[in-house]
Amino acid sequence: MSSSAYGIDLGTCNIKICGKGENGVYCQKNMIAVEGKDNLFAFGDDAFEMYEKAPGNIKISYPLCNGVIADINNMQTLVRCFMGEIYSGNIKPADYYIAVPTDVTDVEKRAFYDLIKNANVKAKSVMVVEKAIADGLGLDIDVKNSQGVLVVDVGYDTTEISILSLGGIVVSRLIKVGGLKFDDAIRGAVRKEYSLIIGGKTAEHVKNELAQLEEDGRDAVVYGRDIVSGLPVERQIPTDLVDESLCEHFGTIIDNIKVILERTPPELAADIYRHGIYLTGGACQVSNLSQMISNGTGLKVNVAEHPVSSVALGLRRIIEDENYRSVAYLPGGAAN
Repeated sequence: MSSSAYGIDLGTCNIKICGKGENGVYCQKNMIAVEGKDNLFAFGDDAFEMYEKAPGNIKISYPLCNGVIADINNMQTLVRCFMGEIYSGNIKPADYYIAVPTDVTDVEKRAFYDLIKNANVKAKSVMVVEKAIADGLGLDIDVKNSQGVLVVDVGYDTTEISILSLGGIVVSRLIKVGGLKFDDAIRGAVRKEYSLIIGGKTAEHVKNELAQLEEDGRDAVVYGRDIVSGLPVERQIPTDLVDESLCEHFGTIIDNIKVILERTPPELAADIYRHGIYLTGGACQVSNLSQMISNGTGLKVNVAEHPVSSVALGLRRIIEDENYRSVAYLPGGAAN
């Protein structure tokens, strides 16, 4: 084990990186802005600032889609840029641990390994860790004991529902419902009810502020383009409309949690009944989601203290505690 080791959680929306012996988690938007064919214009949070505002010659994109790598060249460029920032431009040899979703193919898992190996970040070794296992460790759960743990990670593009026991995953399911679907639902409801087109960033802001708006008894104020007149306008959107637009997607997550619970061995189900569901992921903080899951399943819901960075915190635990090192492995056909 080298003195330098990093854990990387490649989320569709955010990339989280944590280093051995460091307290904070480096977190930036997993976005790249490319001018023309291949001229890097901006990356991370700077690229996100330009999103939905850039001219035609600047293409802004997420290199990940539905939790897997869609554009490996741009993703390698981003990893190199982010590690360059962490190292202040002087990248040094290090070991890397990267989180991968469980319900993807072996080829897609191998792509995460190849990405880091070929990103010119001086990787001495690359190991992969199932994302749900890292989530459990990041939530301060001892995943290596025999107790069953149900982790629900609500991300940007996907939600991963997993039962953990003895350092492994008993059953898992990856569904294509997450924060992006929530944003699209809000945009659709506003368009239908008010004939108003709003941007993705506006919908995301409303989603994130929903709990505070409901607590204050205020409507959401949005700006967009009126479909009839074509002019920019301001509208006040009641929070009830936003809640209703999200219910269908919340219901889909709850239905899939029930499917996983139906497939769970009885002894593990008893553990889950005692400890409840562990809810994490950036989109899990949406108002009423945890309450609806609790009502729909009859189980207690424990919301992560640091939902965005729980996977990265789990990877740091693997790096720093040899007891958990065995949950990391090499994907099929890989050789460090």
